[in-house]
Amino acid sequence: MPYLVGLTGGIGSGKSTVADLFAELGAGLVDTDEIARALTGPGMPAVAEIGQRFGAEYVTADRALDRGRMRRLVFADDRARHDLEGILHPLIRQESQRMIAKTTAPYVVVVVPLLLETRNYRGYANRILVVDCPPEIQIERVMKRSGLSREEVLAIMATQLPRAERLRNADDIVDNGADLAAVRLQIPPLHERYLKFAAQE
Repeated sequence: MPYLVGLTGGIGSGKSTVADLFAELGAGLVDTDEIARALTGPGMPAVAEIGQRFGAEYVTADRALDRGRMRRLVFADDRARHDLEGILHPLIRQESQRMIAKTTAPYVVVVVPLLLETRNYRGYANRILVVDCPPEIQIERVMKRSGLSREEVLAIMATQLPRAERLRNADDIVDNGADLAAVRLQIPPLHERYLKFAAQE
């Protein structure tokens, strides 16, 4: 098993941007959000299971997950969110492990938005990297990217760990509160650190 860096952060913190910068330097990359999107695409087995549990209205005409409708449900209903996680998380974990096993990179950055919230992932990574930015920046980014209202973004943030607790659990932190140039400067030293740790494994 290669050395694993679990990359996490609140919605809109810039996790994918940071992960891509590590990949540019040669790190392996596994993004559980991308895996989830693939698993809930047209005709995928998980979609049929979701339809059985939640109803046909949560499946689109091309037999994919209706993400907008499901997002509204799970952020209003804790039980629905847990049920959806119960369907998807084992499949995501299985596919993540398959991708990790195939890598030839010296270490792998695994992007898990709910790394610290989800018991299944506790102890999963050798090191936890948190991408951080002020809450107002998170809100602005998500509203601009997804077209959600401020209230919808705040509802999503309320289901995630408070910022202070996330930072307390971090081994390393990338500050993404400024521009891309400022973020880019922070990545090479962390990359060198992870290469060193991976070599010691």
